[in-house]
Amino acid sequence: MNANRRSFQPDQIEEYRPKEQTTLLKFLNVVLAGRSNTTIKGYLKRQHCMINGVPTTQYNAPIGPEDVLSINLTRPYVTFQNRMVNLLYEDDDLIVVEKKSGLLSVGVPNNREYTCQGIVERYIQRCYGHGHAYIVHRLDQYTSGILIFAKNRETMNLLRDAWNNYVVERRYVAVVEGVPEKEEGECVSYLTENDAYRVYSTDIPEDGKLAVTRYKVIKTKGNYSMLDILILTGRKNQIRVHMSEMGHPVAGDKKYEAKTNPCGRLMLHNSVLQFIHPRTHRQMRFELPIPKCFTL
Repeated sequence: MNANRRSFQPDQIEEYRPKEQTTLLKFLNVVLAGRSNTTIKGYLKRQHCMINGVPTTQYNAPIGPEDVLSINLTRPYVTFQNRMVNLLYEDDDLIVVEKKSGLLSVGVPNNREYTCQGIVERYIQRCYGHGHAYIVHRLDQYTSGILIFAKNRETMNLLRDAWNNYVVERRYVAVVEGVPEKEEGECVSYLTENDAYRVYSTDIPEDGKLAVTRYKVIKTKGNYSMLDILILTGRKNQIRVHMSEMGHPVAGDKKYEAKTNPCGRLMLHNSVLQFIHPRTHRQMRFELPIPKCFTL
């Protein structure tokens, strides 16, 4: 017998069902009370936890009496992995992912395969043998953040037909050039688009769509400011246009007059998306960390 051969360890899986609505990390601290905080957070970070058959690392994922939590104490669960897309949540109706900067949300005539939608759709078909990823909203190609895809037409139509009714909070982090005169404020305008696909504000309401952007300065350093941005509408290039027209374009945004690119990418990141699940009517909240290169 080879003395160097490692013995196989069978999976040790424990299952739990919460008695009341809570979040994943809080529940883990209860059911794994005998283990250290480092161990518990390690299980979560390394994908040892699965809710209703879907591995997750989302510490604040909602979990309640209708959910089953499985914890593999031996090894991580295998899950969808892609360099440009991370799976955050999945159920019968929805898939929530993190899209990296540089990846298109949805296909264009000359590029339908290597898009976030294409990657998620191929994952669905590998898992189930059939199915589609239906787009319900978008992020700009060079904006990173959270995207929701519907897994069936019924859910897609529910979200598309009343998107603003389901969305509770959409929050972004941006690094802009310069320091805004006011530490917080609101930009309101009607946005339209020219033949060169450049979005701009118009003084004629009938020619555009209302866009509302609220910002607050988090910190400043040199000629840059980090902003917490809340959008009340979801128009194309909304944040980029409003910041540029305010005189503080998003760093790396050459299209909207930025002069510098310290991060090698558009410094705009969708950090929080909270919405009401169109089927279960549960509040779903997803939050991503600020990209490391955004640090001021």
